[in-house]
Amino acid sequence: MTDLAQSMADCATQAPYRDGMSDSRDRGNVMRENIEFQSEGRTLRGWAYRPDGKADGSPCIIMAHGLSAAKEQYLDRYADVFVEAGLSVILYDHANFGASDGLPRQEADPVLQRRGYRDAISFAQMLPWVDPARIGLWGTSYSGGHVLEVAALDRRVRCVVSQVPTISGHLSAQRRTRADLVPALLSRLDADRIARFRGEAPATLAAVADDPHEPCAMGGIDAYAFFTGSRHFAPTWRNELTLRSAEMARENEPGQYIARIGPTPLMMIVADQDLLTPTDLCLEAYQRALPIKTLVMIKGGHFDPYVSRFEETSSAARDWFRRHLVDDPS
Repeated sequence: MTDLAQSMADCATQAPYRDGMSDSRDRGNVMRENIEFQSEGRTLRGWAYRPDGKADGSPCIIMAHGLSAAKEQYLDRYADVFVEAGLSVILYDHANFGASDGLPRQEADPVLQRRGYRDAISFAQMLPWVDPARIGLWGTSYSGGHVLEVAALDRRVRCVVSQVPTISGHLSAQRRTRADLVPALLSRLDADRIARFRGEAPATLAAVADDPHEPCAMGGIDAYAFFTGSRHFAPTWRNELTLRSAEMARENEPGQYIARIGPTPLMMIVADQDLLTPTDLCLEAYQRALPIKTLVMIKGGHFDPYVSRFEETSSAARDWFRRHLVDDPS
């Protein structure tokens, strides 16, 4: 068994809420309840976490996962860390994925997902136990890019953590797709657009694949191991994305907003061997960010933050949120 696979197996036996159920439950001083709210005509579903089930006026962290992922794929572990530190959490599935509504299924629309974050903020601000003036955002991978843009545009956000974020869809696509294969890809995108206009079903591709020659959204054996290794406790995850998701990913440029986030406190968590959201793009973007900011560098690749580096990444985010939303909420 590889180190990654062993780490994931260990985490699967230790982490709570891995039975595929989503009912209200109480675990020690952590209360988790089912929630749903409206966003762009769709019902988004997830969980609300409250410290000891009755905290009033607590800061709230809004969380969602990355490309194709469901909330059960390790994000409940982060939520536990945050709520045990006295923070409320709203954790939900993006539109078209997991427990949330939306068609076409398995379509990752970055604009729609960012609007989901903003509607989640509004939902959280209406909860009686949440302090509406102390809202934090947490995002990872694809959603790590989303929170950069949302924090730059929505001043209700008082603190943000962006973990291994997407910075530039265009630059990332240049690295993932060989130049001689791009014309064929663009032809597929054009054909899919025509077919959808005619009312046909959208074309799809795999999210991950173990065959390096099979087209997929996220190449590499580490991506394949992460997603397939966690599907037994994330039963709503599907190894599929619409082809249009890849087209929209190529157009997604959250890094262009990073200089507009300050003075909202920004933490970026970057892996030093990240090939999926390239390390150098993340570091270059961090340099363009204005204070208040901090950088956390971890050893490993794109998926290590969730498993082998979980303690490091979760505690760093927890302490950043507490510093700016609890100790110094001004």
